[in-house]
Amino acid sequence: MDPYAFYRDPYLVYTIARRTPGLAFVRDLDAWLVARHADVREVLGRPDVFSSAGALRPDQVPGQEAIAELAKGFQQTRTVLTTDGEAHQRYRRPITRGLSPGRVGAAVPYIAERVDALMDALPGEGPVDWMAAYARPLPAEVFGHLLGLDPADVHPAVEAGRRAEELLFRPLSPAEQADAARAAVGLQHLLHGYALREPGEDLIGEMVRGLTPNDPHELVSNLQNLLLAGHLTTSALLGTLLLNLLRHREQWELLCERPSLIPAAIEEGARFDAPVQGFRRTVTAPYTLAGHELREGDQVFVSYGSAGRDEAVFERADAFDITRDPVRHLSFGHGAHGCPGSQLAREQVRLTLERLTARRPGLRLVSGRITMEPSLIHRSPETLHLTW
Repeated sequence: MDPYAFYRDPYLVYTIARRTPGLAFVRDLDAWLVARHADVREVLGRPDVFSSAGALRPDQVPGQEAIAELAKGFQQTRTVLTTDGEAHQRYRRPITRGLSPGRVGAAVPYIAERVDALMDALPGEGPVDWMAAYARPLPAEVFGHLLGLDPADVHPAVEAGRRAEELLFRPLSPAEQADAARAAVGLQHLLHGYALREPGEDLIGEMVRGLTPNDPHELVSNLQNLLLAGHLTTSALLGTLLLNLLRHREQWELLCERPSLIPAAIEEGARFDAPVQGFRRTVTAPYTLAGHELREGDQVFVSYGSAGRDEAVFERADAFDITRDPVRHLSFGHGAHGCPGSQLAREQVRLTLERLTARRPGLRLVSGRITMEPSLIHRSPETLHLTW
């Protein structure tokens, strides 16, 4: 039995939790699961009661060898994902400026160029692993460009970021943990080197200008967090959306016939399989949620993924339907912690689907079992083999 089965496919647990009066405690999460759409909105709208301080509590605790390696890097401090109130706004303001509609719009020609280049590099015939050949490289290159990284540094930095994420959210041997820790420290020193440069008109420049310049630990922590968040969510959506379109063949064929449905398909893909399944919150004062009495210090897991399948909000919630009347989903968050990069993600997916439906209408899945990553931080196929 797979000990990480819940992380690979949490939707049955979500369904049971939505139908359970009050809140359900999930041992895999060691937290109360907030599963209903209305309850998720309520929690996200009350950061005064539900603190983000432990939002990224690790699923795995690094061993001593890994901790010794991490000591060679920068001390981890608070970030935009783990703060509330004025501290959160302070971290968020430079990100919002760097990912403004104007900045994203100006990046669209670059995104389109990279979309075309990566698609041109796909083999004339399949099979190909979509995740390795496209879904991971595109967001990495786009976000590296917006950060202001040299092209030669983008893929090593993203790979190091992936290893840093594995260290905290994947089961690894002690040797693998130490290797991942070395990669994380290398990424920290790389980002610190960029932060020491004259600030430019890019995301790193915005972060340098917006944060305390003489606190390298704060700056590096937030840049590392930003790099991870900036590409993982989009990579996950590029994987799960295409997987669900091709699993439901009639939906893919409809999209090829009616490309005007692409914006709706993106929203349905995010609703049906939220790229980030949710985050933790810590209860700061006694509070009644869904009739359940929460105590100060309780941990809750706020599930965007479950909210998207709530039968009380979405008709035929477990059906993937790109013609669905648009209903506001919560897959990019809500309130103060709503995802500031959602427009950038949508642009990358939009351009991808426009090119794919025009150039590869015969796209199909290679038969075989699809294994999802054992993570709720980003829901994504480990591999996605396609042919045409």
